[in-house]
Amino acid sequence: MKKTSLVSVAAIAGASALLLAACSSGSGSGSEEGGGGEAAGTRACVILPDAASSPRWENNDRTYLEQGLADAGFETDIQNAQGDTSKYATIADQQLSKGCGVMLLVDYNGAGAAVAEKAKAEGIPVIAYDRPIEGADYYVSFDNVEVGRLEGQSIVDGLAAAGKDPASAVVVYMGGDPTDGNAKMFHDGAVEVMEGAGISPAAEPPGVWDGDESATNFENALTSLGGKVDAVWVANDTNAAGVITVLDKNNLVVPVSGQDASIAGLQNVLLGKQTATVYKPIKEEADAAVELAIALLNGESPTADQELEDGTPYIAVTPILVGPEEVVTVVEAGDADAGELCQGEVEAKCAEFGIE
Repeated sequence: MKKTSLVSVAAIAGASALLLAACSSGSGSGSEEGGGGEAAGTRACVILPDAASSPRWENNDRTYLEQGLADAGFETDIQNAQGDTSKYATIADQQLSKGCGVMLLVDYNGAGAAVAEKAKAEGIPVIAYDRPIEGADYYVSFDNVEVGRLEGQSIVDGLAAAGKDPASAVVVYMGGDPTDGNAKMFHDGAVEVMEGAGISPAAEPPGVWDGDESATNFENALTSLGGKVDAVWVANDTNAAGVITVLDKNNLVVPVSGQDASIAGLQNVLLGKQTATVYKPIKEEADAAVELAIALLNGESPTADQELEDGTPYIAVTPILVGPEEVVTVVEAGDADAGELCQGEVEAKCAEFGIE
C-alpha cells in the first residue's frame, strides 16, 4: 500500500480536516481475506461502546461517522455494544464474517483488544477511536492529556476566584474508569496542573464512568472529610452531575470540573454548579477518523505526526474549555440543542448568555 501523510489536527489548532497527500486506488486491506469478497473492501465496520457513559455515541458520533463514510461512497456497519463486553465480541464476529475493509472501534472495558487482534489476523486495519486499544494500527482522539490540563486549570482558577489557597484547599479527585486508557491521560494532565499549583488530593475514590456510582463514592469521601470540601476535580460531566447532586444536598457550591459539553454539563455550567466543561468538538474527531478510514479503504498506508508511548500513530484533536460565556459556541456548532438546553431554571441563564 502507498504511504500518505496525516497532519495532526492538534498541529493546526483544531481544524476539522486532515491533509492527505496523493492517494492510491484499490480495495482496502482485508477485502480478500474477510467474508464478503471484494465488497468487504468498501465496508467500514464500527463498534460504539454504550449509551450510558455519554450521550455522544448515539447522538453525535454515529451520525457523523455514517454520513462521512457514506458521502465518500463506502458502506457502513455501525453497532453499539450497549455496555456489554460479550455483545461487543459478538458484534465483531458478525461484522468480520460479512467482511470489513477497516474496523473503527471505541473500546469498552478492554473488549477492543481481542477484536483488534482478530481483525489484524485477517489483514484488516484497525482504528482505535476516542479510546486507545492495544494492538490498533491508529489512534484518533482528542489530546487527552490536554483535556486533563484544562480540567485541572478550571479547578485552580475556581479556587482562586473563591479566594482559596491551593496548598491548603480540600480537593477531592474523582477520576474515570482505569480500564479506559484515556482515564489515565485525563488524570495525568489534571494532576500536572493542580499539583503544580500546590494542590494535594484530600481523597481519591476509585475511578468509574457512572454518575450514580460517582455520587455514592463522593458522598462517602465527603463524609470521611467531615463534610469539608473546597473543590472537586471530576473527569467528565456525567460523573460531575452525580457529584453535584451530593453537593446540592449538602448546600455546597464549590469548583467542579468536567468534560464532554453534555446537555447536563452545560446546564450545570450555566447554573454555576460546575465551573467549566471541556468541549471536544465531536465532528472534528469524527471527520479525522473518517478521513483516515477512507485512506485505508483506498489502499493507502497513512502516517501521523504524533504517537502514543507504544508507538501507535496518534491523530489528536484540540479540546476547548467552556465556561458560561462559551456555552453559546457549543450550541452554534450544533453539538447542543438550545431547546433542550434552555429549560426550567436554565432558561434565564440562556437569555443572560445570549443562547437562543
